[in-house]
Amino acid sequence: MKVALLVCDHVADEYVEEFGTYVDMFENLFPNFSLQPYFIIDYFFPVVDDYDVFICTGSKSSVYDRDPWIPHLLALIREIESKNKKFIGVCFGHQAIAEALGGKVEKAEVGYLIGVHQFQVVEQKEWMTDVSSYQLLMLCQDQVKILPENSTILANSDYCPCAMYTVGNHILGIQGHPEFTPEYNRVVFENRLRKVSPEKVEKAIESLDTPHDGALIAEWFESFCIFT
Repeated sequence: MKVALLVCDHVADEYVEEFGTYVDMFENLFPNFSLQPYFIIDYFFPVVDDYDVFICTGSKSSVYDRDPWIPHLLALIREIESKNKKFIGVCFGHQAIAEALGGKVEKAEVGYLIGVHQFQVVEQKEWMTDVSSYQLLMLCQDQVKILPENSTILANSDYCPCAMYTVGNHILGIQGHPEFTPEYNRVVFENRLRKVSPEKVEKAIESLDTPHDGALIAEWFESFCIFT
């Protein structure tokens, strides 16, 4: 199985030595995959027919921004969908699915979601283990407001109604960061404190002591990729 990693951001230089790049993070998350990275943010794009699976990372950009690479990413997602290839979108990637396929992404009324959050599983798929909820590191202010056609919500929370969803049987999006460590999550959102209330920051930092289910989500992703 050939897997392309669509990298939509760079880890800040001062954090690379301690936390690695986003390629490193996803390679750690998927030790059973051989990932071929494409730095979409730097305008490097794969040939769709060369790969079986595509995984799209998070980004500090929003899918509705005017960055010149974003419309080309959305077009790439439409091509992937039309060719029935497997696609997994993480955070920004999850939002890009919706924006590319006829849905809508906006800034959430609740503002930033940061730290560890719990989500309820509302629909079980064959590639998922039988759990009623999971906990995941979050760092986002945008959310999917309108889903594309043929979508099914798999998980939600009071603050994130569309936490995980599929489009058909071959596209999967999740709002959250299974690839992050709590330490990396903290240093990134501490750089955004001016945008977040002190109360929310304090609660988020306290939540980082809570175990998160990034490894479980990675297992689901792998099962999703091989499930037909």
